[in-house]
Amino acid sequence: MKKKIAIIGSGIAGLTLANFFHKYEKHNFMVYEKNESLPLNEGYGIQLSVNSTKILNEIGFHKIDNEKVYYPSGIDFYNIQNQKICDLDITKFNSIDNKYTTLQRSTLIEFLKDDIYTQHIRFGKRIKEVSEIKGKVLIKFDDNTNDLVDFVVGADGIFSNTRSFFEKKSNKPIFKKAIALRTIITSNSELDLDRSKISLMMGSNCHLVIYPINKNKDLNFVCIVRNKNYDPNNIQFLAEKIIRQNPNLKNIFKEDIKSWPLYATPKIVPSSNNKVFYIGDAFNGFLPTIAQGAAQSIESAFELFNLINEEKIGIQNIYFQKRSKRAKIIRRRSNLNYVVFHFSSKIMQLLRNFFIKFLVKRKTFINSYLGSVYKN
Repeated sequence: MKKKIAIIGSGIAGLTLANFFHKYEKHNFMVYEKNESLPLNEGYGIQLSVNSTKILNEIGFHKIDNEKVYYPSGIDFYNIQNQKICDLDITKFNSIDNKYTTLQRSTLIEFLKDDIYTQHIRFGKRIKEVSEIKGKVLIKFDDNTNDLVDFVVGADGIFSNTRSFFEKKSNKPIFKKAIALRTIITSNSELDLDRSKISLMMGSNCHLVIYPINKNKDLNFVCIVRNKNYDPNNIQFLAEKIIRQNPNLKNIFKEDIKSWPLYATPKIVPSSNNKVFYIGDAFNGFLPTIAQGAAQSIESAFELFNLINEEKIGIQNIYFQKRSKRAKIIRRRSNLNYVVFHFSSKIMQLLRNFFIKFLVKRKTFINSYLGSVYKN
């Protein structure tokens, strides 16, 4: 029987789910977005490992403009002084059709919106009230419109407003006492880096990731720096903490730097309503230290689509068990990287560098640590 689904949020998770419903046309759906437009001006980069590109290729991602994406050949590890420690070949996880891909977030959103923008997205929609009527969910929006649906999918990020309407228990995200600084580097910096790879630089209470986002090799720069408080006007103070460790980074911080605080969800909590599901960061938000935010949004959307499309019985429990098991793996990797990348002790840094150099040469370790993430 044809179901009607309301998808709340038009980020990567929500749009991925919408694209699969659109492709197979077995159910009716609508995406509701609280903002007045899609954030197509967000030019910062994202990484898509093979687990997510394989899914996206099912909805035509392989046809995307080749000039707007990049396929990095590996990861170079450096200390904060730009001294290379070792490198890791990530192409071993690729196949002919599915490759580790870097690009601008706006490029992916642009791709995901193409087939559904006109008929399947409604903007300026904020939930005002929800109730259940004869086994369905009635959603009332603050513009006096409503929708009666079989399922509600919260895809509205780590601070999910959808959760506040359906869940009695709070699972408020926790500030991790760290700030992310981002910019796009379009000119050559003074750093000696291989622009065809992902560069990871590890310092005291900070780490930097720099990688190409298109065939022009424009670089996405993101710096995670630990700080007890977040002040959007305090970027220069944070930048100085990094520049003191490597003065050659000074020119990068002259760029247009954006900042935001890092949060993570404390617990993985199931939905208390069998008609309400959460995907992407609304299901669980974790640290970006294994670069799986976008990939897990795509994965969770695809998992839920398959369960609804196949009309499985007890899909709420099936979905939660599978997704929480997967999320726990990502959380453990992310949390461990967060600690290891930020050692402040010189001795611990030397030990870390030694073990990284040792472990990247061990196929068993790499297949276990990264393979279990990249090739779900």
